[in-house]
Amino acid sequence: MTNKEKTRKKRQVPVRLNILFFAVFILFSILILRLGYVQIVQGEEFQKELERTSNSTARIDAPRGIMYDRYGNIVVDNELVLSLTYTNPSQQTRATDMLKLAWKLQPLIEIDTENVREFTIREYLFLQLDAEEIAQLIDDVDTDDMTSGEIYRAQIDAIPEEKLEQISERELEVIAIFQEMSAGYANTPQRIKKDITDKEAHVISERLSELPGIDILRDSERTYPFGNSFLFGNIRSIPSEQIDSFLARGYSRADQVGVSFLEMQYEEALRGQKAEVENITTTSGSSVQRETTEKLGQRGNDLVLSLDMEYQQLLEEAVERQVKRGAVEYLGDKSAYAIVMEPNTGEVLAMVGYEDKVGAENGPVMNHQAIVNNGFEMGSSIKAATVLAGFESGAMPIGATIYDKPIRVAGQPYSSLNRTLGNIGYSKALERSSNIYMIEVGLRLANYRQHNNRLILNEVSRAYDTLKYYFHQFGLGVDTGIDLPSSSVGYIGNVDGREGAGGLMLQFTFGQFDQYTPLQTAQYISTIANGGNRVQPRLVNEIRQPYADKEQFGPVIQSFGPNVLNRIDMNDDMISRVQQSLELVVHGNQGTARRLDYTHGSREVKHPVRVAAKTGTAQVSYNGREANNQTLVGYAPANDPEIAFAIVVPFVSKYYGYNISQGIGVELINDYFDLKKERQGPTKVERDEE
Repeated sequence: MTNKEKTRKKRQVPVRLNILFFAVFILFSILILRLGYVQIVQGEEFQKELERTSNSTARIDAPRGIMYDRYGNIVVDNELVLSLTYTNPSQQTRATDMLKLAWKLQPLIEIDTENVREFTIREYLFLQLDAEEIAQLIDDVDTDDMTSGEIYRAQIDAIPEEKLEQISERELEVIAIFQEMSAGYANTPQRIKKDITDKEAHVISERLSELPGIDILRDSERTYPFGNSFLFGNIRSIPSEQIDSFLARGYSRADQVGVSFLEMQYEEALRGQKAEVENITTTSGSSVQRETTEKLGQRGNDLVLSLDMEYQQLLEEAVERQVKRGAVEYLGDKSAYAIVMEPNTGEVLAMVGYEDKVGAENGPVMNHQAIVNNGFEMGSSIKAATVLAGFESGAMPIGATIYDKPIRVAGQPYSSLNRTLGNIGYSKALERSSNIYMIEVGLRLANYRQHNNRLILNEVSRAYDTLKYYFHQFGLGVDTGIDLPSSSVGYIGNVDGREGAGGLMLQFTFGQFDQYTPLQTAQYISTIANGGNRVQPRLVNEIRQPYADKEQFGPVIQSFGPNVLNRIDMNDDMISRVQQSLELVVHGNQGTARRLDYTHGSREVKHPVRVAAKTGTAQVSYNGREANNQTLVGYAPANDPEIAFAIVVPFVSKYYGYNISQGIGVELINDYFDLKKERQGPTKVERDEE
């Protein structure tokens, strides 16, 4: 190296050092400026961050309100249980991750697979496929105009059927768990299994660290000390179509609500006030303080029902006993329906629907909802409404008589049980159940005339509409107003423009056209029993605040007294005459319900009480065969009614030898007056131990 080269190299070193020092200076300057900005400008914010307080609040379900019968017997209670839940931390959680978690849970719990949906099974199989297999599922489908959701659905539907048949029992249990997990919402606990066993809770608790999102929470479950055969209703997750409505009322997505009958009707009263557990974490520098506060929840408000559970159980036994006694009379399915209510208040004391269907695997069942939802042709039991319609319309004045003999209208024969009753007025027409008297009411309303030995009906639609107008006043063919989310109005026919309209209208007069529910006929006979007021039927008498001691009632929040929906047009004299005639149906020499007379024959009715009633035999068809509906309505005592009842026994032989409906009537009268003398209390049912 020459001297000139050495001199040039020495000059380059200071230049590089200067550049390096300058760069370091710039970096330190930036750092100092940044520190100054952080301390001066953002210092206050960071100080707040160091001293921050974080709150997290968990809301814990409270038990629903209890239901009592009218005498304070608990008929719907709560049992504290533990529930296994999954909280999805984000809606972005992958289905495969949830499925892996389901596989971990499957050996730890027993899970019911009965309600696993086919779609979920297909979804499970879909998640096992790789990208190439997924593409092949619908490779022959044009997806250009399809949304991603439609494509996904098409892929799920394309899963081969044979794959579904190869699912093992263990896989099905995993799918059941996965289905429950998938039904939840982000950051909201979703029940996987309610009422887990102590063993399951212990095993899962030991492995919670391996099960992200899984927890065990306090919960409650409905119990039914006397059985769940009444219209108490069911509880389940909020129906998807109603989620927005419930959220607007302060519910959470994972809440369980009443979805039928009383649980649904009185949801706002029965829902509990949730407990709130608030975890407060305060950070101050290096110090961290944690505080937990709990706001106690409260059981929902309690319901006091109109139901007399002891009488309910006796009526269930009576209906079943009478159906079995008359089993040979049925053409197929064996069923009977009965309801008892207080005619002056509308309070329903008991209602029973008994069904023993041919070929049913589980044998006879109690289907009490049929009382409010199933319509039947009632036959002659509604004739009191026709008589009163004739009075009020002027078509058949009180003193009018007719000659009861078989007649033909438009080629159709009509008679009173194939016999001639001779000259009769309204009273004998009810006592002996004259069809011809009722037909005469219809003929006169239709402004009939005779021509060439034929009856010509000039105003059929007018007659039918007039009859319906009066029938509706009794509750026949209209909403009864019962405190349930829904009930049937029966089948309401229409004669306008129909072939044989005149005949249909005449059949309506003696209960052979429109169909009514047992509840409607109970309201109808109650209206007559109480002197003309159509009273709303009720299943709940009071809403009360919960009391710590469940054996005692809390303070009354709301009491439901009698609610008169309307007063019928007929005057007191008309109603009184019909009441006396209905008494003759039981106690008259030619009455059709003399079996209910405590002085008659074998004296089945044990109590010296006079009963007013009306029998019915509607001619119907059962699987192409001629059959009858046996019906009976009535009230007792006749002079000061305490109970009104309606009984329907459908599809018995046209040539029956035993009257099941009257057998039920005898027992329900005896049971009611027996209980007035002495009560033993309802019988609790044994719970199945798991």
